[in-house]
Amino acid sequence: MTSDRRAHDRVRKDEQGRSSTRRGLTLGAAFGEFVRHPTPWMIAVLLAGAGTARVVVADWHWTDAVVPAVMIASFPLAEWIIHVGVLHWRPRSVGSLKVDSLLSRKHREHHRDPRNIPLIFIPWQVLCVVIPVAVLIGVFAFGPLGPGLTFLTTLGALGLVYEWTHYLIHTDYKPKSRLYKATWRNHRFHHYKNEHYWFTVTTSGTADRLLGTDPDPESVEKSPTAKNLHALS
Repeated sequence: MTSDRRAHDRVRKDEQGRSSTRRGLTLGAAFGEFVRHPTPWMIAVLLAGAGTARVVVADWHWTDAVVPAVMIASFPLAEWIIHVGVLHWRPRSVGSLKVDSLLSRKHREHHRDPRNIPLIFIPWQVLCVVIPVAVLIGVFAFGPLGPGLTFLTTLGALGLVYEWTHYLIHTDYKPKSRLYKATWRNHRFHHYKNEHYWFTVTTSGTADRLLGTDPDPESVEKSPTAKNLHALS
């Protein structure tokens, strides 16, 4: 059997639940595991805090509709850019300094072992920096406080959607809806077939199609480095 066919069979078997030792996994059980990890709670606190503050502040403007619309529309592109530019960053040396972020290192570990649940989540150390920076942007970059709080609320909601979707894709929960199945298959092909394609996580056929990384899986060869990014280990 060719390596290409093995990659396709791995995704197909996962989809049908035949390769799972936990083939009866329910959404409730998956959620029970999800909430045992710190980063969903960190993002949920941001969402709850910003959302509550937004209601208290009131002073609604037309920008409270525009800001979420722009953020939601651009989110697949943001996912693509971060995935390609940060998570798949190849370590570089600048003089005696090695440039290799925690996110990049953890993502390489995630590719080596896609079923290791703690490695699925955004590292909590990263959120300890990202969340305060986002709060500063929300408070000071929008002029009136209201739109800034709308920005933070939307960011929290998108962050939770990302964490939940990415986590669920890597569990043994079997896809049911057509939309989720397409998203699930794309990310599985990214891990099991070729890491140079299918970079969006929460959607399929959006930024990848726009930027030329959404090929027909049958036309793509299996990469020897899908589980060993940049052949560094």
